[in-house]
Amino acid sequence: MTHLTDIQIAQATPIRPIAEIAAKIGLGVDDIIPYGRTKAKIPLSAIDTARPKGKLVMVTAINPTPAGEGKTTCSIGLADGLRKIGKNAVAALREPSLGPVFGVKGGAAGGGYAQVIPMEDINLHFTGDFHAIGAANNLLAAMLDNHIFQGNELGIDVRKITLRRVVDMNDRQLRGIVSGLGSRVNGMPREDGFDITVASEVMACLCLADSITDLKARLGRIIVGYTRDDKPVTASDLKAAGAMTALLKEAILPNLVQTLEGTPVLIHGGPFANIAHGCNSIIATKMAMCCADYTVTESGFGADLGAEKFLDIKCRTSGLTPHAVVIVATVRALKHHGNGSLEAGLPNLVRHIDNIKNTFKLPVAVAIMRPDGNTPEENALLKQTCDEMGVGMAIHSVWANGGEGGRALAEQVVALCEDSTNSDTFTLPYKNEDSVTDKLNAIVTKIYRGDGVDLTAAAKKDLAAIEAMGLAHLPICMAKTQYSFSDNAALLGAPTAFRVTVRNLKACAGAGFIVALTGDIMTMPGLPKIPAAEAIDIDENGVISGLF
Repeated sequence: MTHLTDIQIAQATPIRPIAEIAAKIGLGVDDIIPYGRTKAKIPLSAIDTARPKGKLVMVTAINPTPAGEGKTTCSIGLADGLRKIGKNAVAALREPSLGPVFGVKGGAAGGGYAQVIPMEDINLHFTGDFHAIGAANNLLAAMLDNHIFQGNELGIDVRKITLRRVVDMNDRQLRGIVSGLGSRVNGMPREDGFDITVASEVMACLCLADSITDLKARLGRIIVGYTRDDKPVTASDLKAAGAMTALLKEAILPNLVQTLEGTPVLIHGGPFANIAHGCNSIIATKMAMCCADYTVTESGFGADLGAEKFLDIKCRTSGLTPHAVVIVATVRALKHHGNGSLEAGLPNLVRHIDNIKNTFKLPVAVAIMRPDGNTPEENALLKQTCDEMGVGMAIHSVWANGGEGGRALAEQVVALCEDSTNSDTFTLPYKNEDSVTDKLNAIVTKIYRGDGVDLTAAAKKDLAAIEAMGLAHLPICMAKTQYSFSDNAALLGAPTAFRVTVRNLKACAGAGFIVALTGDIMTMPGLPKIPAAEAIDIDENGVISGLF
């Protein structure tokens, strides 16, 4: 039997007019800004804050393999499954970055029969949001270097510039460059470099803002570097915030698309969870919750990264609280964590369950993808583990069967959301007023289950600067490997007796968090030996192939 690829399934599915999808969430033709027939922007005025908010379901996962664990596929299938059992459901997801699309991991539109369409558009450019974010970031960089060239009235030390340019591509060649070479008219020569767009603080500002006014204020607070006497210089000091916000006037509007089954999906923003906070925008999540009884959203990578940041940063900032959390796991990944043994890999799942259930005190369900390779004995062992942890487990087949394959998971989620004993239990592992070091130790000891954190000499210097600027109250955004609870990707399973080394701390005053850089984490990935781009093609009729 020949299996269709994701793109073949997507291209074979008729796409409903976007106005029909908008009607499902109570929006008329005049409430949306169409981008062709199948995509639309939703104006911020469409958020009706007077309406009661629906239930919020966050989908996370165990520590993944390089191929990922199917969180997006599960999220889409769960939203379809909720509609199958009669619930008004919407999905709120992140936009894909071109880096993974052309690299190794793939896009972020789901897979099989649990996809968001038009998948080619979503994975390639979409409505141009990432380009606008890159343009806003690079406008700020251009204004910074121009200020220095034109006399440097602010006294910026070119050795202390922290802002980097961005491009939405995995390009290791741009990690470190020297710019401004040549004659004096080409600018001041200095060390420079690029990050991938999803690592830009502009991306984080857009995803954490609650209005265009808030966005402009956040952009204005971005620290671009320091003066010769170590005073921070911001985008507002460069008078750049207004123009940057003007570039983002369309990008701040959430995008409306649909699943293969016609479920409405808001896709907006796309910060990575290993180097940023890894969640879609607050605006899109709140909008979805005002339009539906159930909003299914996701956080990037494993629960130690995306879920921790969703809860400690996004929820802390927005006041949102998930009514249920779904942890996605696969037998393949658990065996990876157990060096080939499912039983030996189960502690990874157990630790993630324990963190959500007992540290954050949120109701949990475990979602197991049902590939052909799962044996009854393996499923029984998974069920026994979940029973011992006091959480429900559902085996789903949304990749093969769409919403129908997500019915059991949807029913478990509804039961969790409607259980009144689960209300008002949400707890965060640290307080805003805790010291930066205490916050770091809280994450390492309570979430990663390590022994504590060590700061390098450079990180201690960064910490002193952050405290001097009065920014120590901000939450922490850990930048670490997604493959392990620790900062060492080789420590699989549920490691203990380790310490996490923070090599640098960066104040992201616009986004409103402090980035703690650990291990060898990079803000500009590289392409693999055989990038996915080699298999992507387009024919004379404009039909794209090879895109998963």
